[in-house]
Amino acid sequence: MHPGRSIALLIGASVLLSACSTTSAPSSADSSGSPAGTVTAAPAASSPAASSPGARAKLSAADLQGSWWTWAASSVSESNPVSDPDGHLCAQGQEDGIWFLAGTFGGTVTRTCTVPASAPVAFPLVNMIGEEDDCTAFMASAQGKAVLDGRALEPERYEATDVRFVAVDGNPLTKDGGRFLTHGCGLWVQLEPLAPGSHTLSIRGASGSFAVGVNYKLQVSAG
Repeated sequence: MHPGRSIALLIGASVLLSACSTTSAPSSADSSGSPAGTVTAAPAASSPAASSPGARAKLSAADLQGSWWTWAASSVSESNPVSDPDGHLCAQGQEDGIWFLAGTFGGTVTRTCTVPASAPVAFPLVNMIGEEDDCTAFMASAQGKAVLDGRALEPERYEATDVRFVAVDGNPLTKDGGRFLTHGCGLWVQLEPLAPGSHTLSIRGASGSFAVGVNYKLQVSAG
C-alpha cells in the first residue's frame, strides 16, 4: 500500500489503497455522496462488449466514489476484495445496481470473476481518499490504462471531490469503522453492462512510486 496520511488505491490498478488510515474523522453525516455533476454515458453501440444499445446515466464523481469506498471498506481484511489474490472474493459486498472491481495494495494479480449481465461495471485505475492537498499531489502524477477485450478505455479524471462513505471495524482501508466525510480523487471507468460471455480486462495505475495492476478474466452470466 502507499504510505502517507491518506488511503491510496490502485485498481488495476483497481486501486486503491494506501498503507495508513485516512486522516478524516468519522462524520455523523449520512453516506449519500454530494452531487458533483452527472455525466451521461456514451451509447453502448460504441462499445462492442456492451449488452444493450441504450445509454444510461453514469453516477456523479461524488456518488461513484462514495459508493465504491463504502463497498471496499465493508469487509474485514480476511475477506476484503482488495486483498483478493485470485477472484474468489469478487462478489463480496456487491449490491444491486452496479458491480465494482477492486485493485490491490500494491503489485499485480490475476482474478477470475463472474459478473451479472444486468449490472454496469465500475472501477478506479488509481484512486485515494484524504485531504484536498493530498488529492492535488496524488493526481499530479496519477496515470493509468485499462484495456477491455483489446480495446483501450478512456478513464475520467476526478480531482478532489467531497466524498461520504461508511466503513466497518477492521477493514484494511480505514481500520476503524464509522461514517466518513473526506475528499476522493482518481482515474475512473464506468461501463454499461457487459454482453454475456467471456471478457478480459487489464487495469494498470500508478501515482508516484505506488503502482498496482489487475488482469481480470470476466465471465458474464446470461441471466
